[in-house]
Amino acid sequence: MAKAQKIFTCSACGASSSKWSGRCEACGEWNTIVEDAPLSAGPASKSLGGKRGSSVALTDLSTEEAPPPRTECGMGELDRVLGGGLVPGSAILVGGDPGIGKSTLLLQAAARFAQAGLPTIYVSGEEASAQVRMRAQRLGLTEAPVRLAAETNLRDIMTTLDAERPALAIIDSIQTMWADNVDSAPGSVSQVRAAAHELTTFAKKRGISVVLVGHVTKEGQIAGPRVVEHMVDTVLYFEGERGHQFRILRAVKNRFGPADEIGVFEMTGAGLSEVVNPSALFLSDREDPAPGSVVFAGIEGTRPVLVELQALVAPSPHSQPRRSVLGWDSGRLAMILAVLEARCGIPFAGLDVYLNVAGGMKISEPAADLAVAAALLSAREDASIPKDTVVFGEISLSGALRPVGQTENRLKEAQKLGFTSAIAPTRSKTGSGSGLNIQKMSDLTGFVGDIFGAG
Repeated sequence: MAKAQKIFTCSACGASSSKWSGRCEACGEWNTIVEDAPLSAGPASKSLGGKRGSSVALTDLSTEEAPPPRTECGMGELDRVLGGGLVPGSAILVGGDPGIGKSTLLLQAAARFAQAGLPTIYVSGEEASAQVRMRAQRLGLTEAPVRLAAETNLRDIMTTLDAERPALAIIDSIQTMWADNVDSAPGSVSQVRAAAHELTTFAKKRGISVVLVGHVTKEGQIAGPRVVEHMVDTVLYFEGERGHQFRILRAVKNRFGPADEIGVFEMTGAGLSEVVNPSALFLSDREDPAPGSVVFAGIEGTRPVLVELQALVAPSPHSQPRRSVLGWDSGRLAMILAVLEARCGIPFAGLDVYLNVAGGMKISEPAADLAVAAALLSAREDASIPKDTVVFGEISLSGALRPVGQTENRLKEAQKLGFTSAIAPTRSKTGSGSGLNIQKMSDLTGFVGDIFGAG
């Protein structure tokens, strides 16, 4: 009998190789290569030989099917991120930093879904049942009809779920699950992959919604093989800074709703409470106009969100000026600085540049380019942007300002919060009902000259 070939897998990126090495050739990480034991050989792993399979039913694209039913838990922010509620038989993966509040959020969600009529089981592999009950008592959820279990054996968990047939099962966490048919330690790549595959397949066959909690690496990615994110229907990240009281639940993948949708929660002594108007929260502590402060009208999923961008420019005592960014892409900041110098003649050499998105919010859309440039110029020239003005627009490498999507929604949100003027690219579709005084700019040079009198 041929000896099983060993496979070594990188725990950071999931790349496989036939031999061990200290550094992964795919992602460049050190000491992440571990031996990945192959699954036990069974009938499915043997050659198909001459056995004939059965025909698969085929349909055309015009087949009409009813949309999947959804169950809302009553937490509007969570229902929004899920795409309108929980879909039966769906698999959801939730990741986040340690201590950010994942278990608190899911215990509150479990209680809400159970009170909405869904039989719910909460399985904890990290805490004892007594610890979960203590958290439920602190959150005031002791009367919720949620059944608890503290177990890590995957076979026992699936047997229990098959016998109880709940509508929702929460597994906290997938890294603690142990499959006895895989020869490796819990939390290894092979164990996480096998456990996620078994639970996801079980959810589809039995029509049970399964929520898996995933640990994250120091880079902020869910630990384990990336194939787990491909298996599930929805991937959610729970984000936030420990120094701030609010948290953001972001959908990076959703087969039943829009991706990049966010839900905003505030951490209180009684648990997480939803924030209906996140723009008002992010701007609640904004002071009088100050150099380097600009309000950006952004879009997160389907929701317009206004956030404050803060910049600080100061002479650098070092030969290599510092560039520090929180909440935005550092590479895009370097691009904006290069365009300002090459197209507008405004150098930042010898100056330290600090950029921060207030409130711990993370922005990824290029529509923030113009707001970032305005904040940098405001800080460098020591000139304030009016407090009642919002800014948005994309900057090209030529210095031209490009229009962005959902302009009308951005302007309506700004008007709702009391803003009276906006700065946007020339070709933006502003509509007629915004009621704001809109200054349209065609390029970055004109923006610098008109707003700051420089360039």
